[in-house]
Amino acid sequence: MNVFERYLTLWVALCIVVGIALGHFFPAIFQAIGSAEVAKVNLPVAVLIWAMIIPMLMKIDFAALGRVKEHWHGIGVTLFINWAIKPFSMAALGWLFIGWLFRPYLPADQIDSYIAGLILLAAAPCTAMVFVWSNLSDGEPHFTLSQVALNDLIMVFAFAPLVGLLLGLSAITVPWDTLLLSVGLYIVIPVIIAQVLRRILLAAGTEAFERALHMVRPLSLVALLTTLVLLFGFQGEQIIAQPTIIALLAVPILIQVYFNSGLAYMLNRWTGEAHCVAAPSALIGASNFFELAVAAAISLFGFHSGAALATVVGVLIEVPVMLSVVKIVNSSKGWYECGPAVRRLGLSPTRKQ
Repeated sequence: MNVFERYLTLWVALCIVVGIALGHFFPAIFQAIGSAEVAKVNLPVAVLIWAMIIPMLMKIDFAALGRVKEHWHGIGVTLFINWAIKPFSMAALGWLFIGWLFRPYLPADQIDSYIAGLILLAAAPCTAMVFVWSNLSDGEPHFTLSQVALNDLIMVFAFAPLVGLLLGLSAITVPWDTLLLSVGLYIVIPVIIAQVLRRILLAAGTEAFERALHMVRPLSLVALLTTLVLLFGFQGEQIIAQPTIIALLAVPILIQVYFNSGLAYMLNRWTGEAHCVAAPSALIGASNFFELAVAAAISLFGFHSGAALATVVGVLIEVPVMLSVVKIVNSSKGWYECGPAVRRLGLSPTRKQ
């Protein structure tokens, strides 16, 4: 990583502080930006996410997607974590910490709402920012794209019944327009734009294509940091007004992220999957589709509900914690590739990937 990427955690922290401060002193500006939405999907944030992931999607050659079947272990592990472990582990942690251990320190009338927000946060795997995490961990881009696309397809059918089951409701109104629009904005449109740009640049030659990739690479991180400023500008007042509640809600989210990423990483090592697949698998397994979670919480429980606040805490934690997971999987690559199953399949540290 270059110097800017190496200190990304510092820039993230600064952007969080700047966003909260700007949201506090200039609320009208952020209210205007926040009102630019369709089906509760904020359009300025969507454009920033395009700028965040299009440079990485330009690297993907769709003709090579057939090779993803070689990494079926990684696909299986990620699906198992995302759909069989993460929602249920978050529900259990929410009931343990929010419903029991921290109950005396939280508003009694918001306990169920906080737990609902945590469940909404964990019920949908991340679809956009995982491209950033995968890029920072030198992940296999075709695997990442295929895994995200598969998760999106499952989410369309599984999100409503899964959330309904975990919330103990017989029926739940899911914001389908928000879900489908989010998938279109964060996946379909960026993929189309990236592939059009890829073809245009490759027509000018491989060197021109590589130069272009090198030039646009910083755009992803700048867009990520700008997105953080906006998100925390939108929610700064709630964060400032309720610091104790924020800290308590953060506990189960932190445990959930490290538990699920660690479990995915170990399962991939146990099955002998390559590190370039295990890294994004762990990151996809731990991260959340917080844009959808926030929108769903507001739609179902209201803007000022405990559920909405819990999903905002997820945003607060997502980037710094995922950066720490990136650092862990990068620094442990040597240890990972010494695993017996990895070495047996010819993926030892001495073999070039």
